[in-house]
Amino acid sequence: MIAAIREAISEDIPRAYIDLAVESFEQDTAIYPDPFALKTVSLEKFDAAIVPGLPRPDPESQRADRIRWMAQQLHLLALEYENILFVCSVLDWPWIRDAYQQRVSPPTEKGPIWSVETYYVAQNCLFFVTGELPFITHLYEHRRAEMLPDETLAIDGIKSLILEARADWVRKHDLASHWLTPQTLSLVLKYIRNLTLLDSRMSPDLYTIALAAKQVGGDDFAATVIETARRYTPQIASPHLEVSLRFDIGIFPTGDADTKNRLLGSRLEWRELPLRPSPPEEKKQKWSTQWDPYRQCSYPPEDDRIESFNAHVREQARILIGEDLAKSEKFSSSLKDGIDIRETLRNWHTGDLYVKELPPSKGSIDSVIFMYDTPADPQKYPWHTTWYAEHDEESTLCFYATNFSDNIIGPGIAEATYGACFLLFPPRFIPDVWTDPRFNDAQALEERLIMGATFHAKEKRVALVSPVAPSARWRQIAKRSGKRLVYIPMNRFSLQTLDRLRRFHVLNDHEVRSYAAKYIRDI
Repeated sequence: MIAAIREAISEDIPRAYIDLAVESFEQDTAIYPDPFALKTVSLEKFDAAIVPGLPRPDPESQRADRIRWMAQQLHLLALEYENILFVCSVLDWPWIRDAYQQRVSPPTEKGPIWSVETYYVAQNCLFFVTGELPFITHLYEHRRAEMLPDETLAIDGIKSLILEARADWVRKHDLASHWLTPQTLSLVLKYIRNLTLLDSRMSPDLYTIALAAKQVGGDDFAATVIETARRYTPQIASPHLEVSLRFDIGIFPTGDADTKNRLLGSRLEWRELPLRPSPPEEKKQKWSTQWDPYRQCSYPPEDDRIESFNAHVREQARILIGEDLAKSEKFSSSLKDGIDIRETLRNWHTGDLYVKELPPSKGSIDSVIFMYDTPADPQKYPWHTTWYAEHDEESTLCFYATNFSDNIIGPGIAEATYGACFLLFPPRFIPDVWTDPRFNDAQALEERLIMGATFHAKEKRVALVSPVAPSARWRQIAKRSGKRLVYIPMNRFSLQTLDRLRRFHVLNDHEVRSYAAKYIRDI
């Protein structure tokens, strides 16, 4: 409808609006085939599949009056114009054509016609006004402005929506690296395709897109996708009066009024998708003023998660220690711990087979350092502290992180992000690393953390998980304490797992644990 009006305006073609004015409009809906089929099926074949199944309107209904009225208006226009393009709903077209050919008499009564008033639609209501998602509408407008083809935009627009949401998600969390890789996004798109086919559709709706984003990327990414989908870039803040529109009601400056769409199309339905959206700024400020700075504790599910990962890393470090002590020898009578492929290939010209022997690793690992972001920016990570274990199954934790008070997400609940941390297990009391004068010669946050971890470790080796290999200075710091760093590249682990571990929550008291799950979003 909008495209027809635009074309007529651009070509200076007269326009006439011939639907019947009524006091209260009665909406009609139907089950349509997915319009995406029009990309490859002609309009004639598409309509031929729809028209035989359309129900005939009740002769006494408002719809029948409107059909007779429009047929009569077309006759009047035919007296003045030779060629007329009539744009209407496919629900009404067969019966308008029959009424036009049979010259049926129009209704004698019609409703009042009020003067037109123009308002700006509130940004958060564009979902209910545009024919598709506001973000997709924006892409069509962009293509139209640049006179580019839009045949593939129905699919490419979904990809653009996902990519834009990912960019917003990365900016929101200020991530240097993330786990929403092209491979992960391909899983999202595949999930969307499968859900769409299960709904007997060819193109997805917002619920399908958000559900796939939630299942693959978590609540936070799904909420970002929804926020991106509702964004319409050409819409600007207007000094004029705005109206809020829903499916059946409009909130106007003069009061509320029933609103109806004359081109409703397919029947709409509400579907529920449980998400935990970010709280509004007003609530964040209120919760921030209620925070008690002298009371804080951790969130137990996250404690269990990081302790489990800590145990896994310690085990991986022990395996690496054993590999460093491996011996290779020529095969004689026993394969021992397996064939040494590298040494065998190196001596391929001799025809000898080499096997390796892995002696049992001596010692253990009681200190693990996680470097998430290096080099660390002290302004980005101003919070430096040491947390002590609440029971024997928890580690002593020392870290630097973002300021939790900058991100209050619930009453007595704040979110922060580790820059780096180290864990000591079994737990024990240690002086606060950040105020200990023995580590004052550290030149960076990473160095002070390594000093604390190596100084307080009882074992000879300290595991280091980092995106970069330890520098010579880091190894010298460990050597001064009589320790050795066992380097484990961070890319050995899932980026999604690391991202979940890196974000943690601070609770204002132990009693907050009873309701914290209502506000903490899973990633």
